Amino acid sequence: MRFLRQSLIGLLLASLMLALLIYAGQLVMGALQSRMADDRRPPPARERVFAVTLRTARMETVTPVLPAFGQVESRRTLELRAAVGGRVIALADGFEDGGTVAAGQMLVQIDPADAQSALDRARSDLRDAEAEQRDAARSLLLARDELAAARAQEELRTRAFKRQQDLQARGVGTTAAVEAAELELSAARQAVLSRRLAVAQGEARVDQAETGLARARIALSDAERVLADTTITAGFDGTLSNVTLVEGRLVSANEILAELIDPDALEISFRISTAQYARLLDGDGDLIPAPVTAMLDVSGAALVAKGRISRDSPATGEGQIGRVIYARLDSAPGFKPGDFVSVEVEEPPLERVARLPASALDASGTVLVLGAEDRLEALPVELVRRQGDDVLLRGAGLEGREVVIGRTPLLGAGIRVRPLRDEAQAEPPADAAMLELSDERRARLVAFVEGNSRMPQEMKARVLAQLGGAQVPAQLVERIESRMGG
Repeated sequence: MRFLRQSLIGLLLASLMLALLIYAGQLVMGALQSRMADDRRPPPARERVFAVTLRTARMETVTPVLPAFGQVESRRTLELRAAVGGRVIALADGFEDGGTVAAGQMLVQIDPADAQSALDRARSDLRDAEAEQRDAARSLLLARDELAAARAQEELRTRAFKRQQDLQARGVGTTAAVEAAELELSAARQAVLSRRLAVAQGEARVDQAETGLARARIALSDAERVLADTTITAGFDGTLSNVTLVEGRLVSANEILAELIDPDALEISFRISTAQYARLLDGDGDLIPAPVTAMLDVSGAALVAKGRISRDSPATGEGQIGRVIYARLDSAPGFKPGDFVSVEVEEPPLERVARLPASALDASGTVLVLGAEDRLEALPVELVRRQGDDVLLRGAGLEGREVVIGRTPLLGAGIRVRPLRDEAQAEPPADAAMLELSDERRARLVAFVEGNSRMPQEMKARVLAQLGGAQVPAQLVERIESRMGG
């Protein structure tokens, strides 16, 4: 009986399990058939929202800066040349490269012995010429006195001849007496002619003496100039360069000994394009004296000098383009001729332009602005000028609009965005909560900000500056950690 009862219980349990398995199979088959019978509709699409950085376009007056590169030159350079040949017997103290000299200072002395001898001979010749002039004047005076005496003698012989003729006419005189008087008159006239010739010769001698005296004076002046040329002096205060002279050396005439440069009279020459040159002209087509800033980076210590444009090149130059501009420097301590410097020229101010990052402008000349319901709109603008990583724009309806400053190919008109105002980045309110960060947490935040390639450099610099402080705004930390995912 016990065996029969246990067998019946086991059979009952097996039947129940079989019935449950069959029921479960029917449920599964029904669910599969119901799933297969349903419509396979796609899930509803969700609109994608992009986070964009915005900046409000403000119309203002901007002074554009024209960048260029140029070379420092000296406006006042003097070549020191030997006017005469000879041996150098003396040099000034500091006659070397970089030596500073004063105006009128003796720099080089060439042996003046030959020049002094020539000067002495010229002075002696001048004294001879002066003596010859005095002798010629005295001879002329005597010749004129002799001429006057001969003319007086001629008058006496003329009266005697007339008297003999009168006596002959009255029958008192003889023919022989008249002829004798006539011969004496003829001799007197011949004497006058001879004395006139002597006077003419005396006047010619005086003229020759004056010419000789003038030549002697010219020779003396040349000798004095040659003697003076043996001493070379500084024409102005300056610095010596390219000195190639030592004491005792023989130099030839017109040989270059050194160069004297005025360190206070410097200018910059730089080349710009024709389009840039046109922006520096006034209404009359004349070059404006625009302010210029020259910068020389010397191992991180920048030397800066100010100046103004003074002139431009008269010709473009063979094989060249653009224009060469010259700017005078007011004061340029540390600058030397030959320095290669960067130049910034202030152009005429531009009114009512918006300064935005260059990434806000696309190739078609439009910017994306925030419209209704946080959707983007394309706004056509005019590119006025490029300034490094920024652009100066004009456009109808641009003033006061929020412009996307970090455009990507995914952004376009009609796309909905999540605005991130650039003006509000890293600018906590005055009453914002502040946190003291641990070194590990601060390092994680700094590493995330430095590795974010989409963040503008200016905003990145402001955020890093705040993260480097003793206390950091809690809102800034929360915003960064939300983007980090932790």
